[in-house]
Amino acid sequence: MSSTQQYLLDAYRARSLGEPVPPAPGTHDGRAVRQWRGERRLRDVLGRWRRRPT
Repeated sequence: MSSTQQYLLDAYRARSLGEPVPPAPGTHDGRAVRQWRGERRLRDVLGRWRRRPT
């Protein structure tokens, strides 16, 4: 089953139960990539700071 088919099934179930519909596949991809990049940059900075000679 593809992600689109799973989404359509989940949306149908949510509507029939009166629950909120889940976000469509790919809706938050950009946000997830930005968050991942930010965490990676923070780890890089902390790693350089910890290896800094005293």
